[in-house]
Amino acid sequence: MNSMLTSSQQKTICSQLGRVKLQLLYKASIHGFTGAAFHQRCDTHCPTVSVGYNAAGYVFGGYTQQPFSQSGGYVHDDQAFLFTFSGEKLLKYPVTNPVYAVKMMGTCGPYFGEALVLANGNQAVVFSGPGNHYTFTAAEMHGNNLNLTECEVYEVEEHTQLERPWRTIPWESEKRKELIESIKMYKPTVSSVSQVRVLLIGPVGAGKSSFFNSINSVFRGHVTSQAISGCSTTSLTTQFRTYSLKAGREGKPLPIIFCDTMGLEESTGAGLDIDDISSILKGHLPDRYQFNPSAPLHSEVHSYRKSPALKDKIHCVAYVSDACKVSIMPQKLEEKLDAIRRKVNLMGIPQLVLLTRVDEACPLVTEDVRNVYKSVYIKEMMQEVSARLGVPVSCVVPVKNYSEELELDQNCDILLLSAVIQMLRFADNYFDEISDRFSNIDTKE
Repeated sequence: MNSMLTSSQQKTICSQLGRVKLQLLYKASIHGFTGAAFHQRCDTHCPTVSVGYNAAGYVFGGYTQQPFSQSGGYVHDDQAFLFTFSGEKLLKYPVTNPVYAVKMMGTCGPYFGEALVLANGNQAVVFSGPGNHYTFTAAEMHGNNLNLTECEVYEVEEHTQLERPWRTIPWESEKRKELIESIKMYKPTVSSVSQVRVLLIGPVGAGKSSFFNSINSVFRGHVTSQAISGCSTTSLTTQFRTYSLKAGREGKPLPIIFCDTMGLEESTGAGLDIDDISSILKGHLPDRYQFNPSAPLHSEVHSYRKSPALKDKIHCVAYVSDACKVSIMPQKLEEKLDAIRRKVNLMGIPQLVLLTRVDEACPLVTEDVRNVYKSVYIKEMMQEVSARLGVPVSCVVPVKNYSEELELDQNCDILLLSAVIQMLRFADNYFDEISDRFSNIDTKE
């Protein structure tokens, strides 16, 4: 299920509730605009945030600490409130009579006092009664548009913190310098290859291009944006791009190349074609090849590499996954990733997962990136993405890309650089396998 609440709106709501995250329980467009569907998904869960959306673009709803039921009576909740968004700002309307905060009706969706009902009477409509235990104006709340286009209910879950980090990582400036030097000095174990080629694969907006930009920023010494990145529902990357890194503005090329692709999309004939993946992995695709989602690459295309060398092939694959969207990954997208993973496995190429936006997914990490391995939620997300993509948790690496910052942050750099070190280590495994294969062939001959 995809959440209609933006990450910014979720963050704004959560800021009212403490160190929490929102877990989507019910989505009317999928489960039905009926009381039965709502209660089946939401009863006994608490606290919850219920959100309505209408054709006029209003986003509004209510919060309660009490679990939903079908008792037919009112429940007391002095912490309940209604809300609406005015742009990015949240307008909050606290309950005025806590005894009548929430009503438990079997034929309706979320029912707040006699003031606001979402999915009223098993229909995609809103009941609005300002002044009935909540004080608001209808025009401000929902623009007097009582037709629901969507209704969602989220469970509010607390973020908990471990006493000790479950992965040990030093956060000192010396560690940052050590990581940078290790990357600069790295040399592939195969003499015919001077630079490791890492393929970045992931859904639209997961942060592939942003990851390259972030690594480039670390080595440039300031935040920079070479690869096209941003927010869009379709891929901003339309070409196959290979990006080299330099150690400083005039420095030597680093021993790693990032290969960026179109974003994956769940619908057929959109985004990166799975058949193109094989061509990329085998080294056939030239830089700046223009993707065509409706027609995969064929060998007659101009500049197609018919006999790629080892240096042209992919030596490590990094799946880029947004920590805020792991739990709501569409099934078709998961199936595409599974098909890609099987192709990569057959070729013996090592794989890891970059878990991006960990700071947006968890308030503990928002406060301090160094909490990333103390956050129970981030650990759960890493375990979930591990299970969904079929890679061990040891192959999942959390990172925070640079997105709105103007200056570098030492702790973000350490996470980013640690991810690159893992890629180089995995590439070494790949080269070792190839060397072993050739030595076995020589032995047999």
